[in-house]
Amino acid sequence: MASSTPFNIESTYLRLRPNASVETLRADAAFWQRLSSGQLGTFHNEYLVTSHRFHGDWPTWEMHPNGDEIVCLLSGAASFLLEFEERTQTIELKAAGSYVVVPKGVWHTAKGASAACMLFITAGEGTLHRPVC
Repeated sequence: MASSTPFNIESTYLRLRPNASVETLRADAAFWQRLSSGQLGTFHNEYLVTSHRFHGDWPTWEMHPNGDEIVCLLSGAASFLLEFEERTQTIELKAAGSYVVVPKGVWHTAKGASAACMLFITAGEGTLHRPVC
């Protein structure tokens, strides 16, 4: 049954399932702990849709070994870094609606010149993190 009021992507995330159905997920303070502990499943062949606000550089690099990720700028600006074997590519996200497709298996991070809000569509199964050095 559809909700009688609209959802907000900052407080209700989405799981996009392989059968083209959508599940809403409460984005409370315990969400990331539930996700990392497996309480929300493995996200095998599924995508997680989230939104986050950032003020400055990300503290980590991340990589999604099982699928591409779409990162769309909603407001602000950010420099998005993709780490390939031979080089690091920087993509400047400056206009709302601009986005980057992060290929499967590519480490990435962001440097924020100002506050930014981004929408993420992530193949989250097996996501890895490492600190920015």
